[in-house]
Amino acid sequence: MKNRRHEAILEIITEQPVATQELLITLLGERGIKTTQATLSRDIQQLSLVKQRDENGVYRYSLPAAAAAEKSLFEEAVISVDYAMNTIVLKCRAGMAQGTCAAIDSVEHQGIVGTIAGDDTIFILVRSEADAKKLSKKFRSELFPRR
Repeated sequence: MKNRRHEAILEIITEQPVATQELLITLLGERGIKTTQATLSRDIQQLSLVKQRDENGVYRYSLPAAAAAEKSLFEEAVISVDYAMNTIVLKCRAGMAQGTCAAIDSVEHQGIVGTIAGDDTIFILVRSEADAKKLSKKFRSELFPRR
């Protein structure tokens, strides 16, 4: 349930501005995820979310240290990394691909043209095979640092 809730939180804050925990609890409820304020506070801390001003000057939850959140999600969600030509494929635990993909999208990785996620698979289109090899190696080193 925690993984599903974390994924939903990341999806919600990337889709729309969310300024309060109360609004986030409501939006989670609309997705069928009931939670308490205390649990949500822990989730916000675990996901490293902060309130920042957006381009309109409105405070909203966001991934400031997006790379740290991405790494945390990777460690929890991604099972394998592979590439073919200029496409990287990340296999994830069931239900975790979309939240992980949102974290990837929040970090500017050089060479990424676009991403798409299903339930347990993420496709990342990059500009060249060299970019795919380089980014795949980076992802693997974050996931499996001792290999």
